[in-house]
Parts: sequence; C-alpha cells; structure tokens
Amino acid sequence: MNIGFALFLFGFLRTSCFNADVQEAELEKPYLTLHTLNTQYILTWEHEAAGQYAVNFTTQYLSKYKLKSKRKVVWNSVCVGPEHSCDLTGVKLHYHAIYRLRVRASAHGLHSDWAQKDFCPDMDADLGPPSKVALSPVSNLLGVAISPPLTSEGEYMKQNVPQMYYRIHYWSRLEDPQGASPAVVNSGSEHVTLPGLQSWTWYCVRVQSRFDYYNKTSSFSSTQCMQTEGEIPYWLIFLYFLASLVAAFLFVLGSSYIIYKGYRVLKTTYFPSIQLPHHIQEYLSDSPHSDLPRLLSLEAEVELVCDKISVCLEKDLLEVHSPPSDLEDDCGRHSRQHSGDSGVYSTEGGSAQKRGGHSQPMVARLDSWDAPLLEHVKMEMGGELLDEGVVDEGVLDIGV
Repeated sequence: MNIGFALFLFGFLRTSCFNADVQEAELEKPYLTLHTLNTQYILTWEHEAAGQYAVNFTTQYLSKYKLKSKRKVVWNSVCVGPEHSCDLTGVKLHYHAIYRLRVRASAHGLHSDWAQKDFCPDMDADLGPPSKVALSPVSNLLGVAISPPLTSEGEYMKQNVPQMYYRIHYWSRLEDPQGASPAVVNSGSEHVTLPGLQSWTWYCVRVQSRFDYYNKTSSFSSTQCMQTEGEIPYWLIFLYFLASLVAAFLFVLGSSYIIYKGYRVLKTTYFPSIQLPHHIQEYLSDSPHSDLPRLLSLEAEVELVCDKISVCLEKDLLEVHSPPSDLEDDCGRHSRQHSGDSGVYSTEGGSAQKRGGHSQPMVARLDSWDAPLLEHVKMEMGGELLDEGVVDEGVLDIGV
C-alpha cells in the first residue's frame, strides 16, 4: 500500500509540473511575420515552445469591417497544424480590402492568446518587378517593351494598381560597365524609346516597378544589353556587296555542277558510250528510208535480190554451169529456202559460139528478176532442157 501510494503521488506531481510548464509557455503568443509579393501572401510565426513539446497552431482571417457588426462574428479558419507558416494566396483576398489575421498555439487542450495582425494588400503587399523586358533597336535609339508584374492567377498587376509606373535605368556599357551612374527615365507606358543614345553603341537596361501612393518600389529586373544601329558606313556596304557577289558566284557554280552531273548521269543511262558493232547495227536498222538491209520476219514473203545467175551451153546442149563452190553453197542455201531469184544469166541469140569444135557458154546478165523475162529465156534456150537443168542441178548463183 505504501509503495502504490508513493507511485500515485509521483505521477500526480509530474503531471502537475508539466501542465504548469505548458501554461507558462502559453503565455507567450506567436510572433507573426507576413511575406508578400503582388498577390502572393504567406504568414509565418515563431514560438518559444518550438521543439520542447508538440504544439498546434490555428490561423484564421476575417474582413475587418465585420468586427464592428453587432452580430456574432464567424472567423474563417485557413491552417491548423504544427507548421509555422500558412499560405493565404489561395484564399483570394480582395486587393483593396482590409483583413484581420490571427494565430494561436494549442497544446494538451490549452490555448494561447491570439496573435493578431491587420493586413491590406493594396497598402502592405510588396510590388514585383516587370515580368518581362524586351529591347529592340530603333535607328540609333533603343525601344523598351515592358510587361507588368503578374498576379498569382497570371493577370497583370496594372489592373490592381492603375497608378503603377516604371523607372528605367540605362547606361553605356563602354563608359559605365557596372551601371554606377545610369540615366533615368520614368514612364507609365509599357513601350518606351530611350533618348540620347549614340549609333553603334552597346547600352544596358534594367527596369523597376513603382507605386508612389504607398511608396512601393520593386526590385530591378535582370539587366539586358543591346547595340544601337545607325547609318551604315561605306566600308560595310562594300563588304556586304562583296559577300553577295561571292554568294551569287558560289550559287551559280554549284547549280552548274549539279546540272552537269545530272546531264552526265542521264546521258550514261539512256545513251551509253559503248555502241553495238556496225555490222550488227546494219541488220538492226528498221528505217523504211535506210539503204541498209533490214531483218525480216519468217512469216513475211522474202524476196532476196541476187547479183547474178550464170547459164552456160556445152556440147551443143544448153546446160547450166555450176558456179564456184563458195557461190554454189550460198546459192544452194537460198534456193532450198525458197528465198527467190534476182539475177539471170542466159544465152543471147539462141545459139552457142564454138571454139575448136567445142561450144562456148553464152552468158546474159539481167539486173533484176522478172518472170516474163525468165519465160523468154526458157523459150530461147529450150524451155524443157533449161527447166530440167535448173531443177536437177539447182544451180543459181545468188549473191547478197
């Protein structure tokens, strides 16, 4: 019993001391700090009990004019937790309204007093620099295009701050590299032309947003530099002209080379340099006006023009003498192929001339084959004998 009572007393005293420490800590309210930029608002605080024991913080806001209402005021809670900050951007506080912000600490069912802070975005929110600055040469001057700061929703802050204007610092990079003594131009317009600049000179520019009613000034935008233009010197004109001539010459040369290579490729493809032999080209010629012989189809009726036919009489009889072996072979082939006759050799006057008791062959030349003429030759020389001799001997001297 004595041991149990001692343990109970020890636990009670320990709990009482802890609650006393908590109550002592709650006496201190959180210390509030507000960080703003355009329409982004983040409330932060510090508390002495941080890290000693678990503490939760509650953040609330209310339009300040409602505090004067006789009705019960209902605060809007935004953040509850152990974090030491609360983002109020998503609440979409009206830019020209006044709000009451408050934060308190809670631990083990005990609460500190509320730490309160009044906040008016139009008066208290910081102004940001221009969202974008662009430079462009205008003859021997520089044009500056300025984009206003942006809200959290991507809209221009100029809608919330119509009296906002811009302060422009610019300086020559050659004379003042660090911009220690810049020239200043104030303008409420987003498009400004900087005066008093020299031609073909580098200048640097930076821009600041300002609102004098609440003495708001933003930080400067990033520095940008650009060279001015002006009248082009004669040596530069000559250089441009020379460069254009070289470019034109190279273009013409390249085009000519491409056309030449294309011509060579086409010529090699469609008109090769290796030609067929001349004797093959003669037989392949199919021009109707050509003097060269043509290849004939097997189905066509072929009439071969022969150079000569020799017909000779021997021993008082009309006989057809055989031509030389080479001609015989050639003419024999043509006769067997039924190719036709073109020249005829026959006797003239109907009798043979005899020398030394032997008859001499009589030769007649015909330039072309003619059926009626052949019949005449047969009649003169004895048609039966001539026909028989021709059929039996097959002697036709045909030359192509």
